[in-house]
Amino acid sequence: MADTKKGSKSFHEKVVLVTGAGSGIGQATAVAFAREGATVVLAGRRRAELDAVAAQVEAAGGRALALPTDVAKVDEVERLVRTTLERFDRLDAAFNNAGVEGTFAPIHELKAEDFDHTFDINVRGVWLCMKYEVDAMLRSGRGGAIVNNSSWLAHGALPGTSLYSASKAALDGMIRAVALEGMDRGVRVNNVNPGIIDTPMLRRLSTEETQRPFITHTPARRLGSPEEVADVVLWLCSEGARFVTGQNVLVDGGYALAGHRPWAATEAR
Repeated sequence: MADTKKGSKSFHEKVVLVTGAGSGIGQATAVAFAREGATVVLAGRRRAELDAVAAQVEAAGGRALALPTDVAKVDEVERLVRTTLERFDRLDAAFNNAGVEGTFAPIHELKAEDFDHTFDINVRGVWLCMKYEVDAMLRSGRGGAIVNNSSWLAHGALPGTSLYSASKAALDGMIRAVALEGMDRGVRVNNVNPGIIDTPMLRRLSTEETQRPFITHTPARRLGSPEEVADVVLWLCSEGARFVTGQNVLVDGGYALAGHRPWAATEAR
């Protein structure tokens, strides 16, 4: 893998797996890999969305394979990776992006079922993906790079985010052991931790008015874009990051440095 300089086709002849590829950060990352020449395997639960992104991948110069997958189900994840190997005989990189916001509510209002739903996708799903991806990369003898989509909320919190924050913090802890297990055989594992990014998930959870305190609080004074997160994912999967593993990389316009305080202004109104 080479430097991800625009137009360099640094992922030419590489095969990349992206989960949660139907929208938002997953969609942007799949298309970004395609622009760099990759074959992109698209996983997600909704076939129509995957097919639309597959068309974008091919228009950007890559090859695409859409495989509807529920990452919480072991047989579906195993089939996803197995089919990738059967079709392309390799897996060079993976972006485990599939996740849910779950239920945002004070802990005393949450149900055990809310916990199970959030952790089934955000923790079990990523664990299963890494299990089969790492195995494929080790068996190939070529190694590879894996990036998981965590969140700034792994390091901070807002009222009502006990489940989501805990699920993302689990990812930040999980990769340390996996990184140590794979580095000597060429498998690197890192997380991106996006801040306030303009995605369909953010729009479901907020309005322009409720976003304003977060934007004001962010040193960059704006929302991030999915494409900006995608740029970091591509770098972490590239040869340029060959000495980087086990890291949680904030992509937040300086938000975490400023102390996670917009909720206080929101609560005070």
